[in-house]
Amino acid sequence: MGALDWDHNAFYRRTLRSRLPPRPARVLDVGCGAGAFAAELARTAERVDAIDRSPQMIAAARRIAPPNVICTLGDVLEMSLPQREYDAIVSVTALHHMPLERALPALAGALRPGGVLAAVALPRTDLPRELPIELAAAVGHRVLGAAFRGLRSRTDRPWYAKEFDRDMPLLLDPELTTRQVRGLARELLPGARVRRLVFWRYLLTWRKPL
Repeated sequence: MGALDWDHNAFYRRTLRSRLPPRPARVLDVGCGAGAFAAELARTAERVDAIDRSPQMIAAARRIAPPNVICTLGDVLEMSLPQREYDAIVSVTALHHMPLERALPALAGALRPGGVLAAVALPRTDLPRELPIELAAAVGHRVLGAAFRGLRSRTDRPWYAKEFDRDMPLLLDPELTTRQVRGLARELLPGARVRRLVFWRYLLTWRKPL
């Protein structure tokens, strides 16, 4: 792992938080991994339901979960989610592991009217259309990596330090480009917005109509 590597998932958690209601009653974290984002959300949410289909990830999440985070082992596509219950549903790099034509309607049904779905996931590279953003990502990754490494050397904050976890599922060749995700999301969730983020992610947001 390179000395300038850093955690893009952690970097974009702030982007997701900015899309959520300020003090949601109940939040669903889909594909919670080791639970860091769920624990972060629990500072303002009354309850966070954190779901992951990896036993190792759920075990790690339970070790750090505060009392208002409920960690559940399971596949969100095979579970009976409570309907019209969540003020917000978030997901960090999990949607590209699922068929969107199944995942998005299931998550939409679990949102209360006015609730927000916000997800960051990996797109398939779309060249040559996305060449400028790919070049910007390659340069920006190294520039920010050097800056974060310097900050870590001077403070006790992690500054997006990347920790390799062999239990974390990887998908290096996602099926859909950002354009394809955008078209499918708008078909399934009218009004959904999808945009490419710089560091090899896309952002999907949708507010359920009242």
